[in-house]
Amino acid sequence: MLNVNKKLVLKVIKMLSVKEAQEKILNLALNINIKKVPVSDSLGLILAEDIISEDNIPAYDNSAMDGYAVKAQDTSGADKDHPVELNLSEEELSAGKVPIENLKPGFAMPIMTGAPLPQGCNCVVMKENTQKEGRKILIFKECAIGENIRYKGEDIKKGDKVLKKNRLIYPGDIGVMASIGKSKVLVFYPPLIGIITTGNELLEINRKLSQGKVRDSNSYSLAAQIKEVGALYRKYGIVKDDREILKKKIIQALDECDILLLTGGVSVGEYDFVKEVLGSIGAQLIFWGVNQKPGKPLAFLTYKDKFIFGLPGNPVSVMVCFEMYVRPLIRKMMGQNMLFRNSIYAKASHNFEHKEGRTDFTRVIIEKKDDRYFFKSTGMQGSGILTSMSEADGIAVFPEDKADIKTGDILQIYLIKKFSSSSQ
Repeated sequence: MLNVNKKLVLKVIKMLSVKEAQEKILNLALNINIKKVPVSDSLGLILAEDIISEDNIPAYDNSAMDGYAVKAQDTSGADKDHPVELNLSEEELSAGKVPIENLKPGFAMPIMTGAPLPQGCNCVVMKENTQKEGRKILIFKECAIGENIRYKGEDIKKGDKVLKKNRLIYPGDIGVMASIGKSKVLVFYPPLIGIITTGNELLEINRKLSQGKVRDSNSYSLAAQIKEVGALYRKYGIVKDDREILKKKIIQALDECDILLLTGGVSVGEYDFVKEVLGSIGAQLIFWGVNQKPGKPLAFLTYKDKFIFGLPGNPVSVMVCFEMYVRPLIRKMMGQNMLFRNSIYAKASHNFEHKEGRTDFTRVIIEKKDDRYFFKSTGMQGSGILTSMSEADGIAVFPEDKADIKTGDILQIYLIKKFSSSSQ
């Protein structure tokens, strides 16, 4: 007879509420992975250091326009009817060229955008306000001191803290870091998530369906959810209901990954081996069972500094449990402050049946009318109706202290995609 880990089973006392389950997951100590990455790979990650500039940006005074470097006093009174005539300097300044000559009074020096200013220049006349006549330049607009000049350090000064630790990195931030020569940056590096799907009934997606078989969609939806949140994943394939094979795959995944997601095998069926196998390798059960629908048999365990989620096999249960439990943990491990999806409060467009004493996560379509949000069901809400996730704009929370939902009741809805607005 198999040696089932009795301690693991005995820890299961009662189902937790959704809030209790989330707190047990998110209050655990985390092994945060901090890593230095190329700045071009840092988009969407969180800074794990302050970014201090070692340079002035710009590094030198330069022209903001194509035109002529002049002395402001030499353009005094210039207008369309009374242009000022200046001599044309021999030197021309292009971007990257260091001036050799100083600008003399009564002279104008051709200059391109970004080129360093010659000594003696205090403004740049736009080319559109000039006319070249041989070795002379006619200027048709007076130029003020500092006009069309970008001064040294006006954007960033040496020693400035340009980006603060714990900041989400956007494209503009990458440009700033590149401008100050920051080729690598310290970030909260995304965890690697392992995915194992279990069950004798599962087929690869390119296999033809037959009686009693279903294609594996769970590994694909989970991979997409992981990718969307900005983390990394590794698939370990479909594992049949075999204890030894399952054990080998789990050990391999836990050796390589920070979080392991197992789908199927966490219920109470004769072939549901996941909890038993996890117990045999020394995984510590935190909870098994949450008072919710879908996803009631959700299990959560730890193994050394790794985390394990035993997800139900039904595809909607898998995706909903990821949204409400796995995704917040991943975001916390990535240094994010906002762990859960953005949410809104919306009115029910029709009645919903709901069993008091249990939290339901209902897939809904959201509409906006006259600056108010309304939600309606996607249709059938069974845990096998995967199209309910595809069609949903959000997941409505039917709280355990509330019975049937009536038209006009206001509930919290977590947004899983953008939704259309009939008012637009």
